[in-house]
Amino acid sequence: MKALWFNWVRIAAVAAIAVSSTAPGLAQEPLPSWNDTGPKKAIVAFVERVTRQGSADFVPLAERIATFDNDGTLWAEQPLYVQLVFALDRVKALAPLHPEWKDKEPFASLLKGDLKGALAGGESAIFQIVTVTHSGMTTGEFETIVGDWIATARHPKTGKLYTEMVYQPMLELLAYLRANGFKTFIVSGGGIDFMRVFAERVYGVPPEQVIGSSGKLSFELRDGKPRLMKLPELDFNGDKVGKPVAIQMHIGRHPIAAFGNSDGDLQMLEWARQGAGVRFALIVHHTDAAREWAYDRNSSIGRLDHALDAAEAEGWTVVDMKNDWKTIFP
Repeated sequence: MKALWFNWVRIAAVAAIAVSSTAPGLAQEPLPSWNDTGPKKAIVAFVERVTRQGSADFVPLAERIATFDNDGTLWAEQPLYVQLVFALDRVKALAPLHPEWKDKEPFASLLKGDLKGALAGGESAIFQIVTVTHSGMTTGEFETIVGDWIATARHPKTGKLYTEMVYQPMLELLAYLRANGFKTFIVSGGGIDFMRVFAERVYGVPPEQVIGSSGKLSFELRDGKPRLMKLPELDFNGDKVGKPVAIQMHIGRHPIAAFGNSDGDLQMLEWARQGAGVRFALIVHHTDAAREWAYDRNSSIGRLDHALDAAEAEGWTVVDMKNDWKTIFP
């Protein structure tokens, strides 16, 4: 009898939680870290339209797909992309195994502490750095290296762990969408294997819903055991025009909502806005120099220029971080 009573109490508790999170008038106010300004109102209005049963705008659960950029949209990207910081640290760790780097750029400059000189080669230099630090090991070994690094690496300005440099309002947005039947995907120009290490723990996005740039892999047998080896070759660039392509390749459904912060997200936002029915596109505009950073059209990291013009022309939602968010970081 006692066990039966406990089960009924548990069932009642679960039911009460479900009612409190869904019933009108009882639900907790959504997006508590957002000010009650235009962007929050636009998000809530969109979600209510596509989830209201019987509405002409109703979208079935299977089609509620939302895609999010990572760098600058879900976590901070200044003064350098986090994955690039990881790669730079790996160069230092691997340097004893590569004495030839002392006379080879961009590694020679890096080892002298001249980051500006090392990155003077632009995308070519960055590609070389990322290639040598993300290959020559199994996928499992790479996951361990990234996991160990992300557990202790700290931001140079704030001293916070990089996983604490996530945006609280965006964490709330991810949770709010999922609570309303959306499936949330990360679609980034960053490395797919890098993000998958921490995305589920930090964002609640499982690895199979993380999409990004990738290097080539090879299947090998080592001591009779199968291994996937990371090769020093680019397989897919998931940035810019690569984002809609990656969405089709990995998801196979058209997103009805997309969220980004830079010109690298422009094509994904344009793609999400295409098609019948209600569509939603949002840009996070970095305007808060006091609590984070203020940058847009002239930034070398996360440049927001053409996408900002498109947002104004197409009526996309633009978040002013300074005025629309009560808080930035958790």
